[in-house]
Amino acid sequence: MGVEPGGPLRGMPSEPGPLARHILSLADTKRLLGIRYSDWILGSPSIETGIAASSMAQDEWGHARLLYSMLKRLGFDPVAVEQDRPAERYYSAPALDDPFPDWAAFVAAAVVVDGALAVALESFSHGNFALARSRVPKMLAEEEYHRQFGTAWFARLAGAGGEGAEHLEKAARAMLPSTLAWLLPDDSAYAALVAECGIREAGWVRARCEDRVGAALAGVGIRLEEIRAERVGWDRERRRGPGAPREEAVERARGDRNRALFVE
Repeated sequence: MGVEPGGPLRGMPSEPGPLARHILSLADTKRLLGIRYSDWILGSPSIETGIAASSMAQDEWGHARLLYSMLKRLGFDPVAVEQDRPAERYYSAPALDDPFPDWAAFVAAAVVVDGALAVALESFSHGNFALARSRVPKMLAEEEYHRQFGTAWFARLAGAGGEGAEHLEKAARAMLPSTLAWLLPDDSAYAALVAECGIREAGWVRARCEDRVGAALAGVGIRLEEIRAERVGWDRERRRGPGAPREEAVERARGDRNRALFVE
């Protein structure tokens, strides 16, 4: 979009505060997860799973839009935030930087990344930011279908053994360290967010994540309490590890190719 990686963006303060960074982290992750889910509307194991992938993608995009709209209260232009940022200015979880190579990775992400997102949202809804308290509970109600779908498929692939279970375990293990770091950034900005907005502290978040996704992961021999967050090359501004989503996915998320067709 012609924006320098470290330069100012239209409608976005040069140094977002802790709350804005938290909202961007949630919204960008949902936006990219929706893109990754949509890749499997065709090519999933059945028509029914393709329909489920479509439904889950639409949920994520709708949730992202609601989260971006909260930024207006903080002095941002939500439209500019959605449409003008290059990939290297995204705050999304690193596990979504690349497409899912197979259905097992889709299922792993539905448990690991979607589960972490739900925990982060639950924490956010318990804080004192009024828009989160009013809007996030509905998102969490819709996320329950994602949890049921993900855990059911995870158990199915894990129980079948063989190549499917191997791919599932490999994908989950690859996603977990960076996703835990994204969920619990362990930096001063997160501590400031806890103090400013009253969201849940790190210990609660970690325990809730273990409770939500730990049982599913145990099906392929993964003990979540033994997985450590990976913060090598940590980017404090974007609250994630190095790298960025593929530009192609961000172009799709921004709607670049169809922007000229929009009619006011």
